Amino acid sequence: TFFDDARQFDLNTSHVDSERTFFIPSRVLTTTNGSSRKPVMVELRHPSSSLGSRVASSPIKRDEDTSPLIHDHFSQHDEDHPRHSSRDRERSFWWQTYSFSSFSKDDPRFSQRGSRISLFLLLFVAIAGLISIFSILHRLNSPYLCIKDGIVLHCPRVKEKPSLWENPFSATTSWKPCAERREGGISDLPPENETSGYLFIHAEGGLNQQRIAICNAVAVAKIMNATLILPVLKQDQIWKDQTKFEDIFDVDHFINYLKDDVRIVRDIPEWFTDKSELFTSIRRTVKNIPKYAPAQFYIDNVLPRIKEKKIMSLKPFVDRLGYDNVPPEINRLRCRVNYHALKFLPEIEQMSDLLVSRMRNRTGSPNPYMALHLRFEKGMVGLSFCDFVGTREEKARMAEYRQKEWPRRYKNGTHLWQLALQKRKEGRCPLEPGEVAVILRAMGYPKETQIYVASGQVYGGQNRMAPLRNMFPNLGFTLPIPLLIYGSIKAVFLFRPVTKEELASKEELAAFRKHVTSLAALDFLVCLKSDVFVMTHGGNFAKLIIGARRYVGHRQKSIKPDKGLMSKSFGDPYMGWANFVEDVVITHQTRTGLPEETFPNYDLWENPLTPCMCKA
Repeated sequence: TFFDDARQFDLNTSHVDSERTFFIPSRVLTTTNGSSRKPVMVELRHPSSSLGSRVASSPIKRDEDTSPLIHDHFSQHDEDHPRHSSRDRERSFWWQTYSFSSFSKDDPRFSQRGSRISLFLLLFVAIAGLISIFSILHRLNSPYLCIKDGIVLHCPRVKEKPSLWENPFSATTSWKPCAERREGGISDLPPENETSGYLFIHAEGGLNQQRIAICNAVAVAKIMNATLILPVLKQDQIWKDQTKFEDIFDVDHFINYLKDDVRIVRDIPEWFTDKSELFTSIRRTVKNIPKYAPAQFYIDNVLPRIKEKKIMSLKPFVDRLGYDNVPPEINRLRCRVNYHALKFLPEIEQMSDLLVSRMRNRTGSPNPYMALHLRFEKGMVGLSFCDFVGTREEKARMAEYRQKEWPRRYKNGTHLWQLALQKRKEGRCPLEPGEVAVILRAMGYPKETQIYVASGQVYGGQNRMAPLRNMFPNLGFTLPIPLLIYGSIKAVFLFRPVTKEELASKEELAAFRKHVTSLAALDFLVCLKSDVFVMTHGGNFAKLIIGARRYVGHRQKSIKPDKGLMSKSFGDPYMGWANFVEDVVITHQTRTGLPEETFPNYDLWENPLTPCMCKA
């Protein structure tokens, strides 16, 4: 160590003008054979009067043969190598700093300007160090949050290995739900007879559209300080179901959980005798509500009519309340209704748990499972006005179906081909079962993956499902069906995907077949509790499930395929499988339900983070 110190002590400086003597404390030097020499005092002289002596001021150059600082094994051929070892280089900066500070104190020619420069440099280094420390602390304490830059989503890096079945753990610990009811709070609601009036709505559409309408009704009642009459689930032309609120949801829990937020009554007040007027009379109906209306619209246009008539109905009431144009507490109230107040009946919850248990144990041992929301029914294919693979006969029948159901959009049909190409390029077409299969295999899911299918009757039947079935055999069952063909009985194998009908007996599902929405509720809960959820097209069903899975902590994967990018890849005849896999994996690393700000890229139902979740 002493030898290294001495070699580092280079006195070849031009600012020393007088003879100086430096005494290095004596140390015990050890020879190569391990014996100790006597303590010595090393004297280094720097006579500045001679230029030659300056050159020879280095201990090694001046006294190469006799200096006690040189080991016995130091030979001439060492000059061919770098003079300073790696240890010397590591310590050179600090030794030169020490030497510089020593000379700055003792040398009278060291100017005041140099002192100011050194002070400035030290101050600059200190400030830079503080900034670096604060930046590191900020990154350590900041929550995990993905930021969207155009169409690209940038997420913080994690050290964990990617998993097929769950999001990184570090992405799930930064946020927690905070829309629940505050226990022990004091309600400031006025009595029922002192509110602004009564609000009545028809919740239209299917189960999920009705759910959103109920959440919005509670929010609008809060905005106007009105009493909400329990919403009526209106019969839909497609669903053709006459389910009541109490046939699906727990009414008592719904009213009690929101008792500190909104006054809710089960039925129309007795003093209002002509109840049918709410369904038919224009005088009792507000119909001019725009889509995604702000809160101020209700205060300016609806509230005065409620105060005047005492009871008013809102019709229609689909998507009649905005998201980023209402107060944050109103959005938080909508989350409270959706995730806490609206509970399915206990028998629906119990049946869904039974289906989930059977799904996980299909192979005899517990396994994770994937829920696939396959939106490829005839109605969805027709409404999309997209072009799909099929025979001429199939396309001709689909054209007739579209012309019958949507004559205004169909017109003469000449513009539909260009429209179909544009929609597919923009990623607005439903994914076919074969396209879903290729994407999932590219992501790395093996053929043994257990898949639960939430879908209506797939357009195209067995032939359309064949690619998905071939890549994932556990997608369903293959049942032999005996048929009489040319006078002889032959077995025809019929494929049936894994659905609630395959996991439960007819007797078990008999009680739920009374209401179509009850069966939809079972599908909703089985998909909600799955390990991985995959959507293939938009819709309220997928949005509500993805939002609920995000609300409970972002741990569960919810895959949302990039249909625009996939359409380009599927249409590229020169793309190999390896390049396709790379594109799919990279693109969908951030499309799995990770934490991301709600507005303006999402609505409240698909991503409740901004108004309804807090930093953990």
